[in-house]
Amino acid sequence: MGNATMTTHYPLSEIPPDIVCADDYERHAREALPHSTYEHIASGSGDEITLRGNRDAFQQVQILPRMLRRFDRASAQLSLFGDRYASPMVVAPLAYQQLAHPEGELATAAAADALDCGFVCSTLASCSLERVASAGRSPKWFQLYFQASRANTLALVRRAEQAGYRAIVVTVDSSVTGIRNRSQRAGFALPDNVQAANLRELAPPPPRPLKQDESIILNGIMADAPDWDELAWLRSQTALPLIVKGIIHPEDARQALLLGADGLVVSNHGGRSLDGCPASLRMLPLIRRTVDAFAASHPHRTAATVLLDSGIRRGSDVFKALALGADAVLLGRPCFYALSVAGALGVAHLLRTLKEEFELTLALSGCQTPADISRDAVIIPRDFSPDIPGCETNHATDH
Repeated sequence: MGNATMTTHYPLSEIPPDIVCADDYERHAREALPHSTYEHIASGSGDEITLRGNRDAFQQVQILPRMLRRFDRASAQLSLFGDRYASPMVVAPLAYQQLAHPEGELATAAAADALDCGFVCSTLASCSLERVASAGRSPKWFQLYFQASRANTLALVRRAEQAGYRAIVVTVDSSVTGIRNRSQRAGFALPDNVQAANLRELAPPPPRPLKQDESIILNGIMADAPDWDELAWLRSQTALPLIVKGIIHPEDARQALLLGADGLVVSNHGGRSLDGCPASLRMLPLIRRTVDAFAASHPHRTAATVLLDSGIRRGSDVFKALALGADAVLLGRPCFYALSVAGALGVAHLLRTLKEEFELTLALSGCQTPADISRDAVIIPRDFSPDIPGCETNHATDH
């Protein structure tokens, strides 16, 4: 008599013993999610060159440990914009989390709260920003997509302020959505029961009239896309810390700082926007140099906070990012996978696992705290960070 095939029912009520790292959650998520949803989340844009490059960049960085260091003041904690967190990890703004679990962002926010981890609520959350703000007492940030009208953009900012969010994270690298062929081939479409809850009350803009020879992308979508003037306007509208997400070029980092940004997220949108652009980690040292140079020449300004996303899968990846200039990192897809597998329990387990991996890396590398992680804690290939023609940061001193 043959062995009966066991069917796993997701979301799970307990964590199976074969889930011991972030990649294990992705393996289970292939079964937990509908095929088209998994392909939509897992995919990058185009040929996924940048998607693969994000992981490859981390694998090229080697940690250089030091021995017999004292650990009399050890801690993984750090402060971001005046708030204390258990580790330098923040849950990234992930859209439409009810695709993964009925409780969506509420479950992820509760897990982040339980682990004293930062959480960023997306404009495209499937639960309202007010409901997400009430999920736990830990500080939260609101991720903003510029809307077609300033009135609608400002309405979202005011709601975030009133709900108690501690910072605004404005995403600037996806005015138009990248071509995601895997998602297209899988036939992904947003289900009727999953919507952008924060946009329900906002009137959509009227369609822009186009001439016959004009491009929908270049003359339609991009004609309404935000520019630096919009960022300057946004800075003038809120006293909350303003973090600009999606910065890859050092000159864009400098311009954002000139306009009053309090923080930057070095990001290529997880390889989901422009395919063929550099890995976020490769550009991080140049952005860090830009931030340090700006701080040195503007002593009246508080030094900007630098975060990184795209490709984090291990606690050791967090360490490498901090060594190359980040103050903290954002965690994206792994949280979505964990949510689909075991809801809030899964996300909490994932965050705890990554935190323990990070603490273990601190211990074995000889670093007591995140602040002790310096550039000489890692080895990178000679050509790891590119030279950019005309960029003044190319020959600056390493962080």
